[in-house]
Amino acid sequence: MTATAFFLLIAAYLAGSIPCGILVSKCLGIPDPRQQGSGNIGATNISRVGGKKAGLITLAGDALKGAVPVLAGLWLAPETPFVAGLAGLAAFLGHLYPIFLGFKGGKGIATGLGVFLVLAPWAIAVEALVFLAVILILRIVSVGSLAAALTLPLCICLLDYPKAYALTALLVAILTTYKHRENIKRLIAGQEPKFF
Repeated sequence: MTATAFFLLIAAYLAGSIPCGILVSKCLGIPDPRQQGSGNIGATNISRVGGKKAGLITLAGDALKGAVPVLAGLWLAPETPFVAGLAGLAAFLGHLYPIFLGFKGGKGIATGLGVFLVLAPWAIAVEALVFLAVILILRIVSVGSLAAALTLPLCICLLDYPKAYALTALLVAILTTYKHRENIKRLIAGQEPKFF
């Protein structure tokens, strides 16, 4: 790995560590999301705590911090998909384990969305349909998020994107499932809240 790629990964991780949900909450005068609702700093909990506007701003910020490092990776190494994939993974890890919050972050759905909107936009179009279908049927965000994350690697393979992107998606899917372990427990117990 070149020095440029190494510093890109560090920058990507730091970008991913920016706690958009916390910043939005402070700017809009919303209670700390870590002390409200599910305790998560992501867009879904911010929406529950502070309303749709706050949730959408958080969603955009979290997606942007995933997209920008990937764009930088594609610009710095356009012939090496592995670099862009690693940059996306580093940003995703930054959101999950942010250095600015004692390594206690969100679940990564919006940041993963930003990463793959750049890496595999057609796959994201398919996964958006998967997510929306699950939400409309079950009205549970965590199930829609898990369904989209777990089917994304296969979708990327079928659409013939670089294998490095599929590998990134697989790692993201594994980490997403792990970060949703409490949601999965609540689902099994029939206690997972519905979004609407």
